[in-house]
Amino acid sequence: MKTEEKYIAMCGLDCSSCAVFIATKNDDNVLRKKTAEEWTERYVVRNKPPVRWSEDINCLGCLSQNGPVYQNCLKCEIRKCGLVKRIKNCKECEDYKCDKLIELQSHFF
Repeated sequence: MKTEEKYIAMCGLDCSSCAVFIATKNDDNVLRKKTAEEWTERYVVRNKPPVRWSEDINCLGCLSQNGPVYQNCLKCEIRKCGLVKRIKNCKECEDYKCDKLIELQSHFF
């Protein structure tokens, strides 16, 4: 799943390859439902509510100023830090690569 244009998050992840971003950009409820089911099975901890496709699967990328941002991205310490520093990517930061970024990227790269 890809969109034509890359949209890179604060941390360097490619939002444009994320199913939530794609479902939002394409207003694709089938993909929203599928992603909610997959993410509930993969990420939701016991005794937590499942991912709700109609409410939770909406995001226009972590740097979005005018649109929805996925709930976990809203809570992301890396995103919050970058917004405070008024940068659009961690590579612009004088503390690049900080421990928070290294920890996050260890799960993805």
